[in-house]
Amino acid sequence: MSDIAPTRVLEKAGASVLVYSTAELACQAAADRLAETLKTAVATRGRAVLGLATGSTPEPIYAQLVAKHRAGELSFAQAVSYNLDEYYPISPLDPNSYRAYMHQHLFRHVDLPAHQAHVLDGTVPEFATAEHAAQFDRWISEDGGFDLQLLGIGRNGHIGFNEPADLPLEKALALPTRLVELDSVTRADAVKQFGDASHVLHRALTVGVAQILAARSILIVALGTNKAPAVGLSLNGPMTSNVPASLLQAAPGKVTWMIDEAAASEI
Repeated sequence: MSDIAPTRVLEKAGASVLVYSTAELACQAAADRLAETLKTAVATRGRAVLGLATGSTPEPIYAQLVAKHRAGELSFAQAVSYNLDEYYPISPLDPNSYRAYMHQHLFRHVDLPAHQAHVLDGTVPEFATAEHAAQFDRWISEDGGFDLQLLGIGRNGHIGFNEPADLPLEKALALPTRLVELDSVTRADAVKQFGDASHVLHRALTVGVAQILAARSILIVALGTNKAPAVGLSLNGPMTSNVPASLLQAAPGKVTWMIDEAAASEI
């Protein structure tokens, strides 16, 4: 267990909400939780299956995991990873790809075997995207599902690239891995990454809500005042496809939120 104590612990919407005084402490605690899950799964089953996220929020988490590995405290040799999403269409060599992101922040620094690190392929022909997405879901299932799914949350409440939508709840909870259109808020937030609004891709491949909810544990990290409205809607409001992170309420007892005081300001 992490020895970093939250300032507050809440139970909301079937989830444990751990509030930390700073973003740094929240990320340290998240890294500790991920490392603990990896070690426990390897000790009990011989392997750990991790669902990994990208974006600015996980960067310090991965830095902490790399530090643990370099200190000889953590091995990824028996881990299998699946990333949540990838822009489409994009080459894995493109610096804006999430394959490049993972290589930069984690893969190249640890002993995770290359054939055990899975990222959705942004180069598959469009006619093959549905089969590629279905195959990704099959791989995850055949590996036994996620021991832990790491999530961030978008300003619009998205998880992965499961964007706000007007869908019946039953359909929203069953969404598979698929090709999606990115929400305007998501594209606006990606301008910093791509350098110019005209360069931001409008589509992406994303692991679906169904696969996320099937994880044995779900860890969602939210930092900063700009995430506070989405956190508040996800935890205080009803389950709705218009706030995708609220769909985590369908997995009571499996979800832990690790957030800083700024992100907690509307709960």
